[in-house]
Amino acid sequence: MDLFTQGSRVLTAGLCLALSGLAVHAAGFGVFDTTLYSGLTVGLGVAVLLLSLAGSHRVRAVHALLALGFAGLIWLWATILYAQEVFFIEIPDRDLALALAATGLVFYATFRGFGWPMLLVCLALAVYVLAPFGADERWTRVAENLWYSTDGVFGRPVEVVGRVVLVFIVFGAVLQTSGAGSVLLRIALAATARVTGGPAHAAIVASGAFGTLSGSPIANVVSTGVFTIPIIKRAGFRPTFAAAVEAAASTGGQIMPPVMGVVAFLMADVTGIAYVNIVIAALIPAAFYYLSLFATVLIEARKHGVAPLPRAEVERVTARDWLQSLAFFLPLAAIVVLLLQGRTAQYAGFSALILATLLCLLLFPAFRTPRAWLEALVEAGRVAAKLMVIVAAIGFVIGVINMSGVGLKFAQAILSVSGASLFLSLLLVMLGCLVMGMGVPTAPAYLIVAIVMGPVLEQLGLPTIAAHLFMLYFGVLSVVTPPVALAAFAAAPIAGARPMATGVEAFRLALAGFVIPFLFVFHPDILLIEGFTLPGLLWAFAIFGLATWMTATALPRFDLRRLSGLESALRLLAALLALVPSLPVSLAGLTLAATLIAFHRLPALKNRSRQTELGGER
Repeated sequence: MDLFTQGSRVLTAGLCLALSGLAVHAAGFGVFDTTLYSGLTVGLGVAVLLLSLAGSHRVRAVHALLALGFAGLIWLWATILYAQEVFFIEIPDRDLALALAATGLVFYATFRGFGWPMLLVCLALAVYVLAPFGADERWTRVAENLWYSTDGVFGRPVEVVGRVVLVFIVFGAVLQTSGAGSVLLRIALAATARVTGGPAHAAIVASGAFGTLSGSPIANVVSTGVFTIPIIKRAGFRPTFAAAVEAAASTGGQIMPPVMGVVAFLMADVTGIAYVNIVIAALIPAAFYYLSLFATVLIEARKHGVAPLPRAEVERVTARDWLQSLAFFLPLAAIVVLLLQGRTAQYAGFSALILATLLCLLLFPAFRTPRAWLEALVEAGRVAAKLMVIVAAIGFVIGVINMSGVGLKFAQAILSVSGASLFLSLLLVMLGCLVMGMGVPTAPAYLIVAIVMGPVLEQLGLPTIAAHLFMLYFGVLSVVTPPVALAAFAAAPIAGARPMATGVEAFRLALAGFVIPFLFVFHPDILLIEGFTLPGLLWAFAIFGLATWMTATALPRFDLRRLSGLESALRLLAALLALVPSLPVSLAGLTLAATLIAFHRLPALKNRSRQTELGGER
């Protein structure tokens, strides 16, 4: 390794450590200065991302100069903001032009970290706010409002994510680096070994558990998939299916309480709804999603003859495994307890981090070396850096929306197209959320769809919690929706599968996630919000349960045995009818579903009865 490369890596690692240290300090001791903290987190984020990019010496030298230049622009930004706190100053055009250059660097870092989708959104809004056919704002006003203020690049998203979310990134990195993830997977494998398709079920449990902490389905796929995907393949599942299971399970972690990929805290901040109420509302829908995954895996295992592991091959969970699992479960319980007591999210995250670190030092000997600590902090810094870059870009997007009023115009456009149809309006919002969530981590995806799509759902009269969970689901599910199914694409190489085929398979596995948001809009009892009734809740359970089973068996054309084309079509029809928000139509669908299940199982029941009679005669 040459001196330039080695120096670049050391510098990048040092900046990652600094960003992790800032996150921990802010969560434990508060933000020393809001302006300085926001500038440091964004500046470090852009620098780390640029310095981490591969390329020739010349390319990396250019990126290093860009990182240095961005640091200078951050210093200029802070200087002007501090001066404006004392007395009003008119910002020179030269400094406003530099603000546009700095915003361009944020765009470039966003593109290199997250690809075209988010860059195109930023560029489209930049053109809209400046062009004569759009908002037609002066470039000087745009530069001042979106850079030298707290309503643009350094707006509320940067402040909240930097103050609340980053400590959970460090927390998750500590658990992953220490080996707590491997222990959790072993326990899940032992618990599901005797179930048909057990290894895939175990992967769902483990990936979902860590997915709720990671805040990024893609990062979770890469970190846990290297363990889970080979296990699923060894059990007898197809490589494409193994990768799709990991992608769908990791994606589901973002909607699973108590942390929900850290979105639960952001949603509480955006909506003003108590964290506890958000978690309660999200619990049953998330359980529905994972039950559908379990059902789909069960059918796939039956279809391909994947049998449970023989008892002799079941890995035993030792007392040491249970003891080490406390490094995961106790901090998670501490988060819940502290939040229920009314403590802040950052205090809960800081406390959980301290507890997890102490437990990992005590229970995992390999984590007692300084190298292991540094590895965890550096990895956390890398993830946090990318998150701060995308959040800064989303701050620009939100600033443009606030300046131009394009969000309200977009809402009016959707409502004018859909007319009085609630379902069509929801369908259009769903498509918008899927597009805007492509390639974006969970927290930023939620922030952007909440700002753009929120006004639409507010005008439709949906309860606030239902509206925001609806947007969250589709912002998250974009990572398993072809053609930009990034979580599936990340899992495919690990399994040795084709990316697009894996994306299609992951979409099929996550199909229930596309139904659940409509279910809790038309059947809000499952959110357990004020006014819910037990009969309404049980009715929603019946609808979702039968519709899920009909879909899970119809698409692969298998239940206890292979299904004919006609029976598969009837099952899909039954699922669609059951989900229609009309009591007579839903009853018809449920009746058809129950009839199809009964007729399918009748031969098996007759055969079992005949065998019982023959056994009695003997």
